Amino acid sequence: MDRAEESEDGLGRHHRTASGQADSATPEPVDLAGYVLDEQFGFLLRQMQQRYVAMFVEMMGADGPTPPQFAVLCRLAVDGRISQNQLGRMTAMDPATIRGVVTRLAERGLVERLHDPGDKRRVLVQLGQRGRELLPGYVERAKAITIAALDPMAEPEVEPLLDVMRRLLSGFKPPDTGSAPPRRP
Repeated sequence: MDRAEESEDGLGRHHRTASGQADSATPEPVDLAGYVLDEQFGFLLRQMQQRYVAMFVEMMGADGPTPPQFAVLCRLAVDGRISQNQLGRMTAMDPATIRGVVTRLAERGLVERLHDPGDKRRVLVQLGQRGRELLPGYVERAKAITIAALDPMAEPEVEPLLDVMRRLLSGFKPPDTGSAPPRRP
C-alpha cells in the first residue's frame, strides 16, 4: 500500500503524492472541440450574477437585505399576506430556501408569520411594521444598485437588454419549487 507523503518545493508550496514521488509530467491538454468557456452564455451569466450580488450586498449595506430577502419584501409590499409556499413560487425559491429566507427576515422583525385560520398547517407571511418602515429606504438603495449595474451601457441599450432577458427567461422552464410532489414512475 502506497503511503501518502507531503513535500515542499523550492517556493514553499506543499505537494502531496501517493507514492512519495513527485509527478513531474505535465498533463496533456484536453480537446474541447472549439468550446471556449469564456464565450459561453451560462459562464458569463454566472459571473454577472456573482458580481451583481456582491454589488447589491455592498451597496445595500450591512443592515440591508440580501437579493432573495429583498425580493420577498417587495412581493409582500405589493401582494400583502401570502402563503409561504406561494411566496416561494413567486420569488423562484424552493420550499427550504423560502423557509430560511422568511425565518431570517422574521428574526429581524421585517416580516411576520401567521397560521392560516382555515388551515393550521399553512403559514402566511406579511410585512412586519419594521419591514414597512425600512422598505422605502431599501428600494432607494436598490434603484441606485440598478443604475450602477447598468452604468457600462448606454441608456438606449438598457430597455432592449431587459427585453432580451425577459424573452430568454420566458423560454426557460420555471424551476421546480417543490409546489407539487414528484410523481413516482
